[in-house]
Amino acid sequence: MSVRTRFAPSPTGYLHIGGVRTALFCWLYARRHGGTFVLRIEDTDRERSTPASIDAILQGMEWMELVADEGPFYQTERMDRYREVIERMLDDGTAYHCYCTREELEAEREAQRARGEKPRYSRLCRDRSTPREGVDPVVRFRNPVDGVVSWEDAVKGRITISNDELDDLIIARSDGTPTYNFCVVVDDLDMRISHVIRGDDHVNNTPRQINILKALGGEPPVYAHLPMILGPDGQRLSKRHGAVSVLEYRDMGVLPEAMRNYLVRLGWSHGDQEIFSDEEMISLFDIGEVNRAASSFDPEKLLWLNQHYIKACDSKRLRELLGAQLEKLGVDTAEGPELGAVVEALRERARTIVEMAEKSLYFFQEFDDYDATAAKKHLRPVAEHMLRDVRGRLQGEGDWRAESIHAHVVATAEDHGEKLGKLAQPIRVAVSGTAATPAIDVTLALVGKEKTLRRLDRALDFIAARAAQNA
Repeated sequence: MSVRTRFAPSPTGYLHIGGVRTALFCWLYARRHGGTFVLRIEDTDRERSTPASIDAILQGMEWMELVADEGPFYQTERMDRYREVIERMLDDGTAYHCYCTREELEAEREAQRARGEKPRYSRLCRDRSTPREGVDPVVRFRNPVDGVVSWEDAVKGRITISNDELDDLIIARSDGTPTYNFCVVVDDLDMRISHVIRGDDHVNNTPRQINILKALGGEPPVYAHLPMILGPDGQRLSKRHGAVSVLEYRDMGVLPEAMRNYLVRLGWSHGDQEIFSDEEMISLFDIGEVNRAASSFDPEKLLWLNQHYIKACDSKRLRELLGAQLEKLGVDTAEGPELGAVVEALRERARTIVEMAEKSLYFFQEFDDYDATAAKKHLRPVAEHMLRDVRGRLQGEGDWRAESIHAHVVATAEDHGEKLGKLAQPIRVAVSGTAATPAIDVTLALVGKEKTLRRLDRALDFIAARAAQNA
């Protein structure tokens, strides 16, 4: 059997983390088995589906580098096909017109609740042979009334549902538009989908879809229902947990390979291995090994993984990503050091591209204030003489390189009988505003001689002003 998987999101909002994990698992399974990965946009909900949501899905898939072999297909472009199938089902008796009004159906449900029964359609019109004047009918599927629907779920194991638990599902509304469960079945049948991998919120839909599929003469695919993703607090992942749209993580500066690596471990594992290349994921992933229990989303672990991939990232690509992020922040990179040098200085220290950009701002533009804690600790009168001394030495240096800068800083600290850190930290705060930068010689080399001297002067003025206030 040729493996064909599909990712079929509804464009009614952003592309969330759970949806992207589903897409990744579908993509991996198809790739491992030399199969086909199909992208289908289920946009029949015309009131809630928006062009912006469709664009977010396509952007998210492109950023995640989950390239579809076929599609995107849009359900709104397949309406003629759905109508054709509905007419055929009406003709062969697997579907029928229902003339019950909304008010009548609601009254029926209320009466059932009052009797302590499960609300369901009574099948009043199932054997009706004449139309009802003044009522535009819906079309219902003639669900079997006996027996069970059973399937071996690749994740959850054997699931069995009695047909008497299922009512006769509406497959076309009174205006003729087809409904979700019906369109899904026709699409999966037409697109020859062999494996339906989706969230376990669809488990209740599955027996209905299997019955419709069999009525159409099709064989059910393999179903695999993935457990939900929870937030760190054990509750269903939602906006209150922070960014849940995959594009928000892109905008935060997460790399797509880090996100793929992180998501594959949400519910699947291979021993204790944490880092996976795409090739390893494809060769090792098996849908049958997905955990049945829900997974917890850990933002800190994602950032740890992202830092790993930043460290390993190609320098040219990092330069481009950092440059684009600095441009978003309104930074003129022509007013600072070469981006490649900044990347090499910060790739070990940044967990995201945004963080890298923020940590590099002082290389390109002046900062307004010192970090209060850093200034209080390091810009003190005890450091003034060393700062003046090193400033004088640096001013006379004509070869502004990290090696020569390092020699001056070390010599100054030794002359004052201090360890290197006692001088390096005040210099850091003076030139960057913070106490955390790359090695002090690399930092000053990137800041540049003119800016370094100017900022040392500013720090000395700050120390003197604070001393005067305290006098």
